[in-house]
Parts: sequence; C-alpha cells; structure tokens
Amino acid sequence: MNRRFTWFYALLIAVTSAAAALVIASRLGLSPESSAQTVAAPAMNSTPLSGPVTATTFREIAKHASPAVVNIRTESRQRTQDLNEFFGGGNDLFDRFFGPSGGGGGGRRPESRQRDQLVQAAGTGFIIDKSGLILTNNHVVEGAQKIKVSLYGEDDDQEYDAKIIGRDPLTDSALIELTEKPDHTLPAIEFGDSSQMQPGDWVMAIGNPYQLGHSVTVGVVSYVGRSFEIREGRWQNLIQTDASINPGSSGGPLLNARGEVIGISLAALADGLGDTMGIGFAVPINNVKAVLPALRSGRVIRGNLAVQLRHTTLTDEDAKALGLPDARGALITAVTRGSSAEVAGFLPGDVIVEFLGAPVASADDVLTRVSSATPGIRARAAVVRDGRTRGIDVTVEAFTIPSSPRKHRVPEEPCFGLTFADLESESGPADGSLVEGVERGSAAAAAGFEPGDVIRKINMHTIRTAADAQRELQRIPTGSTVFLLVRQDGEDRIVEMEKE
Repeated sequence: MNRRFTWFYALLIAVTSAAAALVIASRLGLSPESSAQTVAAPAMNSTPLSGPVTATTFREIAKHASPAVVNIRTESRQRTQDLNEFFGGGNDLFDRFFGPSGGGGGGRRPESRQRDQLVQAAGTGFIIDKSGLILTNNHVVEGAQKIKVSLYGEDDDQEYDAKIIGRDPLTDSALIELTEKPDHTLPAIEFGDSSQMQPGDWVMAIGNPYQLGHSVTVGVVSYVGRSFEIREGRWQNLIQTDASINPGSSGGPLLNARGEVIGISLAALADGLGDTMGIGFAVPINNVKAVLPALRSGRVIRGNLAVQLRHTTLTDEDAKALGLPDARGALITAVTRGSSAEVAGFLPGDVIVEFLGAPVASADDVLTRVSSATPGIRARAAVVRDGRTRGIDVTVEAFTIPSSPRKHRVPEEPCFGLTFADLESESGPADGSLVEGVERGSAAAAAGFEPGDVIRKINMHTIRTAADAQRELQRIPTGSTVFLLVRQDGEDRIVEMEKE
C-alpha cells in the first residue's frame, strides 16, 4: 500500500506549514539490531486500582510522568504522488479516525509529475529505559530518514538524534533509540496493566499537540476493546477515551490514576473537515509489551493463515444459513490465491470451528492463535462446509502486509438491487450467475458488487444460472442476512447482505 497522508494533516500543512504528517506503513521495517536488546522489559504493575482521586492527583501524575515524555520530529523525502493520493483516496483505519480523505484543503493541488519533496512530521513518545529506548507510534516514524528528539524541561532548540530499532504496523508501535544522549540520567515511565481498565476509569494523556509542547489532558475510559481493522483481516481492540488526543500527541502515553502507562495514544475521531469530535483511541500497552522483545530484535514476525475472516460475531440466524449447529466459529470470506491455505483446501464460506486443538468462538480466537504461531508449523483446523464438519491440515505462513489491500465493504442498504444474466464461456453455458446490473444506492452496491461479478453460491446452495440466483435471493426472509460466494477480479470471496 502506498504511503498516505490524512486530509487532516494535509490541512494543517496548507494552513500553518506545521510539520505534522502521518505516514502509513506498507511493510514491516527491517532495522539493524541494537545493543539495547538485552535490557529487561519494563515491569508491569497489575495491582488493582483503588483509592480516592483528590484535587492534586492529576497534578502529581503530570509532575511524575512528564519528564519521561519526549517530542519527536522527523524528516523524510517522498514523491509528490503520495500527496496526490489524499485528494482522491483514503486509508481504512485513518479514514475512520480523521474523516474521509478529499480535496478542499485550502491548498493548490500538487502537480502530477513526480518529484522529491521534504516532508516533516511531528509526534510524541515516552522513554521506557534509561539507556534511551523510546516507544511511539509506527506512523510517527515510518519512512523517516532523520529523527530528532527533544526532552522535557530542556530548551526547545536542544534535540538529540535517534534511530529506529523496530516497527510493528499492526499495533502501530515503534521502538526508537537515542544515538546521542544528554549528560544526565534519563527517566523511564512505569507500565500499568491495560487489561484492568474499565469504562469510567480516570486517564491522563500527555503529548505535543500541534507542536505546542508538552500538554496534559484528562478524561475517562469511554470503552474498552473498541475494534478497528488496522489491515484487512487484522483487527486491533483499542481503548476509547474522551481525554483529548490532538494531532502531534500520537505516540504519547495514556496513563492511569497511578501515573502508569496503560496505552499509546493513537488518534482522535474527526469529522469530514478534520475537526476532532472528543473521542480518542489508544493501543493497549499490554498488546505492545507482548511484541516488545520482537521490536528490540528489529523485526516482528507473526503467523498467518492466508485467509480473510469475518470479524463480527456470528448470530443464530447466520448459523442457520451456514449450516452450523450453533453461533460459534470464524467465517472465511476469502482465501489468498497460491497460499498454503488454498493448497490445504480452505474455501470461502468455510467456518472454522476448531484451530490448534481448541474450539473457536469467533475470528479473534483464530487471529490470536495464528499470530502467535511459529511460521512453518503444521496446524490442524476443523471447518464446517455445507453443514458437514471436516479436518484440514495447513502450514502457517509468515505474515506480511499486503501492498494494496482490498477495502472491506459493509452493506448499508435494505434491498438487494441486482440483475442477472446466464454465464457463458467459449464452450457454451457455464456454472454461476453473471451480475449484469447493480442498482445505485442498493445493498448490492454498498457490498461492493459490480457488473461482471459472478455469483457461485447463495448460502449453501450452488448457483448455476441467473434463474437460480433470482430464486434463492427471493427465498431469503425479510430481515435476514444472506451469504454469497462471489468471484470478483478473479478471486472467490464471501459477501453478505441483509434483506429488508
């Protein structure tokens, strides 16, 4: 996937010429190993939160934690085509946070010819070890050719060089290290336990909003486990908070009432104009701590099943349509062509009900187990296909970020809006129903149907003609969800729609 800026950051650049930009990762970074690898991981305080919050609680937290928070400034060179993209395209994750990408940023549209342009970006980080190790967001430092760090309490002109040790786009975390250090001992932040956080718990965010310098905001946890698709088929459960997280504060710590970091500030929800809406998100620190050893080694390697899974939980109605005994399992919506999953025999429409020797309740179970599995091992899965359970042995692959992921589309309209034609091949009629037309604004259009798509199955029923497709869709009860096996762009995938 090409690197992109959010429209929000583009507006800031156009209006203020401030160095604020986001760069989205397209692959895992491979950085040289650091001598800091042997430093022990920060201890985590899992003692239950208790005690009163007083008039000086947040004053003390800010006083104690601020010295470990740093401001980060980066420089990189990019082609102007990267700027062109935010006028017409977008990124799944950051479109949700910052609103849709688009024109109207107040600046002149960049020229279409390619040329290098110096891009500056700003963010926040926090020191986790006195040797000079700093955690921040991946999008703050990805692609940076120069990283400068300024410390709390020092002159704004005093900056220290830093280098990237390791990056992980899936947790949007990065570990950097000071290559030049001050002549005093560095403070280090303390880790809390993000799994203990509950809605209503007090939190404080420290960051560098709009490059104004160290600032603190206070709020509560609004929701835990807010699910966002970081990459297609890969989800991250985030901490939602009403503590303000403004541009430039990305990568800063989100702290509990004891002053311990329980999250890394990620982004804030914004409207289409880029105005923040008072809803911020942070990556749970437990998730980052789990990959910290890999970050220190310079490379995060995860297992991959090479299938796409429907993330939402199956309902009883879904189970009936898919031939399941109950509403448990992970629905495969697509299988990567040429992958070990395809070789093993997985098909779109299969429901994984067991993986690595344990039952599967949802897609999260599969993703968690396969992510921690060693690439190259053989894994046993049980799937339900057309109402029958069968076993599949598959080789776990190494996970890599797709270069141009296909966007996941969610049906929004209550009607189908499809017209069909029989499918023909050079040798005569062929199995499947050709999508001849897609009604604008219909559920089919929202689900991503286009003329030329081929419907091969509807629920568990094989489709051989246009009449088959029309008949099966007409049989779907009002208010029910239908699952269609569709060939799009030469690839089979599961598409779901709801009938009004």
